[in-house]
This record gives sequence, C-alpha cells and structure tokens, in this order.
Amino acid sequence: MNNLDSPDKAAITWTVQAEDAKVRIDKYITEAWEADISRSQVQLWIEGGHITVNGRQIKANYKLSAGDEIAVRVPEPEAAELTPEDIPLDVVYEDADVIVVNKPRGMVVHPAAGHPSGTLVNALMYHCKDLSGINGEIRPGIVHRIDKDTSGLLMAAKNDASHASLAGQLKEHSVTRRYFAVVHGNMAHDEGTVDAPIGRDPHDRKLYTVTERNSKTAVTHFQVVERFGDSTLLELKLETGRTHQIRVHMKFIGHPLVGDPVYGRSKGVSMEGGQALHAAVLGFIHPSSGEYLEFTAPLPEDMEDLLHRLRTR
Repeated sequence: MNNLDSPDKAAITWTVQAEDAKVRIDKYITEAWEADISRSQVQLWIEGGHITVNGRQIKANYKLSAGDEIAVRVPEPEAAELTPEDIPLDVVYEDADVIVVNKPRGMVVHPAAGHPSGTLVNALMYHCKDLSGINGEIRPGIVHRIDKDTSGLLMAAKNDASHASLAGQLKEHSVTRRYFAVVHGNMAHDEGTVDAPIGRDPHDRKLYTVTERNSKTAVTHFQVVERFGDSTLLELKLETGRTHQIRVHMKFIGHPLVGDPVYGRSKGVSMEGGQALHAAVLGFIHPSSGEYLEFTAPLPEDMEDLLHRLRTR
C-alpha cells in the first residue's frame, strides 16, 4: 500500500495500477484507504493541496493513469472542538500505538448529526489524549467502525504511522474480523459465502443495498453455529468491511438479523436495543512490533438472553 517518509509529516503513497486507470482520484483514495474515511474528507485535502499526483496538485475530478504516483500528506489535525468525556471504556488491549475496546450496543462510534457527544471518540479522547489525527477532528484515531447498535471489538490508532499501518491491513483484507449474529429463518446451508457488491440505496441514501451501481466489492463468509427452527446463530467472517455489510448481505439472502430496525423485520423472534450482532474476534499485525495479535470479546448479556430464550422455549 504505502510508504511513510518525512519524520515531521507522514506521506502516504500509492502507485496506480492499470486496472485503476481512469478512476477519479477522490474515489480511488477513499477506497484505497478503506478505513472509515469519507470522500468529502479526501476532497478537502485535495482542495488544501495535501494530495499530489506525480508531484503536482490536482482537482478532485482528476482521472488517474497507470503509473501515477499519488502522495497524501495529511494536514495537522485542527484543534478538536469535541469534548473529552469520562465515559467508562471496556479496554481489551492498549499500548503506545493502538487501543482495542469492546464497544457496548447503543454507543455511537463518532459524533454525527443527532449524536454530538457521548460517543466512543469522546470517551477515547478522555482516556487516551493521544490519538491519530488522520481522520480530522470528528473521528480522531478511528481506523474502522461498527454500527451504533452492534456490540464488540474495535481498534483505534494513537499515531498516524499506526493508523496508516492498520488501514493498510484493512485494505489488504489481512485483519481478522469474526462476528456472531442471530438471523431470522433456518439457513439452508451449514456454511457459505455471500459475494455481492454494496452501494448506497438509490431510494434512500442513508441506507445501503446490494447493487452493481456505484458499489464496492463485499464478501462475507458464514457458518451455522446453532439452529432454532425459525432462527439461526451464525459465525461470520468479514473479508471486506463495507458499511452495514453483514446486515445488508443477510437481508439479501433472505435471513435478516434479529432485532435489526432497518434491514430486519419485527415478526417472530425479537431482541430489544438493536440487531443481534456482535464483533467477537479482532486480529491484526501490530504496527510497531510486527507481532500478530488477536482478541476475543464474549457475547453481551442481551444476546446471551436471546439465545437462552431460543433454547428453552
């Protein structure tokens, strides 16, 4: 993916391959970065002169050619307007480069409309005081995210070099991410793979759907753990990490998540507080030591209660 040079300002670089020729640069960087960075953020960097191609400044609509050398010099983060908040965190692992937390269901990862405070970022700012600035003032340290109503493991970077390393691993699909979910219906197969591209829903831009139009490759592997007749406990492994990927893929194959208020259904089995989805396993190569680390978070109480009800009814 990238190289890091300049001790005072990290340069993240890519060499464009033939298959990416004629792709807009803002689209290319958003997809190459993958780890929770918006296209609008990339466009702001371009406007500010922080992104060059072959040493020259370009516009956001610049179309790439094979062999182009892209360099991103992330600007110094602006003074965050966010307020650090003393919110309890379930810290699974922490060192000078990275922190891994077990996020509870109901907690928003970073501030957005309707959620200006009480987020994981607010809590991390209080706890760490030294987060990567690559994502700017709204999402400091955030390398990837999980939905508000999904529980489980999430990693954040404490410096830009670590952020670039972890983002690169996500791009290369080398990060281990395994989830447990309860879905509606009795799965026909004990295991399988959903390979279906995901993009914005043309009928509702807040949602995502399986589509060939303006979409990204999305691959989810699943295995049946336990069957309950009208519902199934699955273990899922993400090969890619698209927004709402598991939720969209399970709906696509006719087995939406129990409790999903958007992509699910309310009939039959239910769970309060959000979808029955938990990020149980997270593994990655440590940015500094090169050691592979893997962490596990047990199922939260609400999912354990759901499984108990399904087993004893």
